[in-house]
Amino acid sequence: MTPLLVVDNLHVSVEGKEILKGLTLTVHAGQVHALMGPNGSGKSTLSFCLMGHPKYKISQGHLLYNGQDVAGLSPDARAKAGIFLAFQYPTAIPGVTIANFLRTALKAVRGEEVPVREFRQLVKNQLKALGIQDGFMSRYVNDGFSGGEKKRLEILQLAVLQPKLAVLDETDSGLDIDALKVVAAGINKLRSPERGILLITHYQRILNYIKPDVVHVLVDGSVVKSGGADLALELERQGYKGFETVAQSAAVNKVT
Repeated sequence: MTPLLVVDNLHVSVEGKEILKGLTLTVHAGQVHALMGPNGSGKSTLSFCLMGHPKYKISQGHLLYNGQDVAGLSPDARAKAGIFLAFQYPTAIPGVTIANFLRTALKAVRGEEVPVREFRQLVKNQLKALGIQDGFMSRYVNDGFSGGEKKRLEILQLAVLQPKLAVLDETDSGLDIDALKVVAAGINKLRSPERGILLITHYQRILNYIKPDVVHVLVDGSVVKSGGADLALELERQGYKGFETVAQSAAVNKVT
């Protein structure tokens, strides 16, 4: 079976500075992969590169989605193909209701108008499944939202758009424990044999509620170790210092 996502020896630069330095990982449909790493390791760079941000330049390697090299595709083409990015810091859009925003996004992804009745039923079902009040839909997108509300909206978008690959960039950032549990429960509801999830995070705490199939440790632009869910617990105990030593040794070996 063709993997959903293959990142092969990916080198990515931002404004002339190389951030990703040979990153490699593979995600299959039905799997949840956690990508963990310290600040500056390249986690968000990978998420923006996956979504096609023009600021992030691929200098080497391959980025394959469903067997297709997507490096040359625009962000909207990637979204239509089924790639979704939940931002670490979602943008507020005053004056645009969540209902209008979601219906427009769904139309863009499907390539056709969504009948009002179908859209309302879809949203109603997902609001109920995620435990979100109906009044949420009439609010403006992220305008005056708490951190938890912003992340709930990201999960609602994921539920409505039903992408094949969901990239969640530090979805746990800024959440208190109650909001974290709600968001984690929403992500677990959206696990599916047809969907792959790449969960990017600093901390192990969200993995108390979402059990990953694979954990990757990203240090200085490359994955230095991959393993099962227990690897996140190892990180929690020892921190990133030991893995940073591994990354430094690997860099020295490349040079020599």
